Amino acid sequence: MRAAGAGAGQLAPVAAPGIAGGGRGGPELASLQPQQLPPQRGRNVDRRGTLPHFGKWQAKSQRPASSILPTFVTTTFVVEAMGAANAQLRWKRMETRQEEEDDDDSSSASDSDVLAQDTYERAEKRPILSVQRRGSNLFEITDRVEMGQMASMFFNKVGVNLFYFCIIIYLYGDLAIYAAAVPFSLMQVTCSALGNDSCGVESDSKYNDTDRCWGPLRRVDAYRIYLAVFTLLLGPFTFFDVQKTKYLQILTSLMRWIAFAIMIVLALVRIAHGRGEGHPPLADLSGVRNLLGVCVYSFMCQHSLPSLLTPVSSKRHLTRLVFLDYVLILAFYGLLSFTAIFCFRGDSLLDMYTLNFARCDVVGLAAVRFFLGLFPVFTISTNFPIIAVTLRNNWKTLFHREGGTYPWVVDRVVFPTITLLPPVLVAFCTHDLESLVGITGAYAGTGIQYVIPAFLVYLCRKDTQLAFGYGTVNKHRSPFRHTFWVGFVLLWAFSCFFFVTANIVLSETKL
Repeated sequence: MRAAGAGAGQLAPVAAPGIAGGGRGGPELASLQPQQLPPQRGRNVDRRGTLPHFGKWQAKSQRPASSILPTFVTTTFVVEAMGAANAQLRWKRMETRQEEEDDDDSSSASDSDVLAQDTYERAEKRPILSVQRRGSNLFEITDRVEMGQMASMFFNKVGVNLFYFCIIIYLYGDLAIYAAAVPFSLMQVTCSALGNDSCGVESDSKYNDTDRCWGPLRRVDAYRIYLAVFTLLLGPFTFFDVQKTKYLQILTSLMRWIAFAIMIVLALVRIAHGRGEGHPPLADLSGVRNLLGVCVYSFMCQHSLPSLLTPVSSKRHLTRLVFLDYVLILAFYGLLSFTAIFCFRGDSLLDMYTLNFARCDVVGLAAVRFFLGLFPVFTISTNFPIIAVTLRNNWKTLFHREGGTYPWVVDRVVFPTITLLPPVLVAFCTHDLESLVGITGAYAGTGIQYVIPAFLVYLCRKDTQLAFGYGTVNKHRSPFRHTFWVGFVLLWAFSCFFFVTANIVLSETKL
């Protein structure tokens, strides 16, 4: 990817409105209304905090503190790119306004040589770049410039297409995780090996997909039935636009916070009463291979930063606020992770952490037990249609050509179908959430969280120097301004890619 300059064609921005701390363990509050966009425009949405994916990988790997530094670095990269993009947009508006004033002056000027000479002298004396006069406000972040728009400003055509391709693959991974998580939770809560367990998930029990659920029906059959019902109920939303989701997502955000608090308190109470089953070793390197990919997925928020930070009234201490936000997120992850590994045995932890509380010996109150067991069903079901519509719109953006329109069949049938079928097929073949999260985070997530911000900040710095001069200082520039940090982030991204690939290969070869 290389800089295309400020004159690059403006593709539809990838929007991701929402407020809350970064990472998927944090709360979410987003108001997404795709129907307000023209059909060709794509939007992205932040779904951080969808559900905590805790299981064997958390028990083996300790908390993901190692991922904080590169993630925070790329967050500051995106903020710097937002400032540079705002400066370019602001300067274009100033140039356009000045050209209009010049046109007005030309039309009203007389034909006298004196006035013509005055006009010429004014044009010659006006500075080409008034950075010195307006430098303090030039890089102020006032316009919400989404990552898609920044990609169209600083990347060439190939880079922009790669950006949208990465977004699309990431959203496919999200949908596959969601499509598997809901049926898996329902199967775990409603099925048991004996078929008569009222608690839904038995303690000290490991189930196989071929175990019986209800009568002759196997657990995998129940899972696929739930998957079919889930697809039939929520799939049709992909063919339409989702609108007015603000209050629905406020409700799901509150449910996440309640679930967070209940799980932490219950685990602490169980440990305090001496009933903790976990005796984790000091270190277990077998979980490192998948840890990096999961951490990428957990701390994903870079694509939502424009919507999160632009409305902030005072951006003087923006970097410090973002850093404190990451520290708070890490504290929550650490609290949830450490209570989990000391409360439950590592070999009995389920990938869907909430299901560990759907046991009678852990939670005596049936209402709380079923709330936690079915928690992913409530929250994911509200987000699945939004993500599906987002993915569909990004497909339209990727193939859109200026001035062109799609036939009705392509617009209303083909794009929704290619959006819905792949994740459902993946969920039909596997419900291994640990692998799905790791793969999604390590591949597409690495691109969004590390690779794209690194190239954005590198190219926006070059573009800013060419447009405004080498002495111009971006007031929102990253504290990691040395080129070394760009290389460090790219090296970290390669490490995530390598470790997860090694995890897949070694798992398949049984090494």
